[in-house]
Order: sequence, then structure tokens, then C-alpha cells
Amino acid sequence: MFHSDTNALIEIWTSLSGGADARAGLPSRASLRPDALGSRLTRVFLAERMQGEADARLRLAGDWLEAFHDMPLTGASLSSLWRSRSHPMIAAAMRQTVREARPVVIVASVGAANAPVEVTLTPFQGEAPGRELILGLYAPTATLTLPTGVPHQLTARVFTGVGESGRPQLSLAALDGRRIA
Repeated sequence: MFHSDTNALIEIWTSLSGGADARAGLPSRASLRPDALGSRLTRVFLAERMQGEADARLRLAGDWLEAFHDMPLTGASLSSLWRSRSHPMIAAAMRQTVREARPVVIVASVGAANAPVEVTLTPFQGEAPGRELILGLYAPTATLTLPTGVPHQLTARVFTGVGESGRPQLSLAALDGRRIA
């Protein structure tokens, strides 16, 4: 079972991915109304990634996130919010959410007490070819009693895709006995 805020974002994204303006299973960012996120908005970020790159840059981040990481986040790399040993897992989670057109939930921890946090990644259409947008949400699954004024980094433990893939599985095709795709 996921945190109720994680479930809420997944439900919002799922309803948008079935909309008329969705392409290849990805909703347009313009279809997302910020007020639909309600009080979660302070824990939301929007990241942009160039297709094929391992990292993304944060375009927007809520106040809670900036206080949690103790720095302005606009323009920061998404991987900078995570401990270095988590970088390969975060890159894989970003690839999966866009490639499969479905939400991915990363179970993470923070601090000496390893307080659990869920970070949900949801893919949206990029505003230009070769650009991918990822809307993310932090959902602490326990009360965080971390020192303030100290930058915190997350440690990824595991991630999983949620729901059905919004894109069909690729398969090989043959024309006159030759594989073409």
C-alpha cells in the first residue's frame, strides 16, 4: 500500500493519461491543474530531461522541498537530491516512467533514523521534441523529525512501476523474411 498522497497523484495522472490530449500514453503538462494537487503542491517538483540523458533539471519545486534540501532547487539536477550510490537507480526510474508511460514510485529513506519517504515520478509530454517532463511528489510515510537548516539527501531503496504500461510492448516485425523492427 502506498501513502495516500502517492495514491492521489497516481489517480490524477491516470485520469489525465486517458484524456484527449494524451499522446503515446503521456498527458500534456497543460492538462494538469495545480489546484488538483491541493496541499501536496509544496512537495511537488517538475523536472525536464533531454531524451537519452541520465539526469534531469528541476524547473519548479515546492517550498517544502526547498526547505527539506535547504537550497533553492530551480535549475538543480534531480540526482543532486540523492546520495551518489542512488544515482543509477534514480536514472533507471526516470527512464522507466517515460519509456513505459506510467508512474514509478521510489521508496527512499533519509537521515540517521532512515525515515521512509515515497517519491513518485509521473511522465508528461515534453514541450519540444526530445524533451521529457517528469512531475514528482515526496510523500513522507512517517513523521520527519530532521534538523532544519541542514541539507538532506535521499537514499533510494527500491522502485516499482505502478499500473499498466501506457505503451505497447515492442515486438519484431518481418517484411519479406527480413526483420525491420
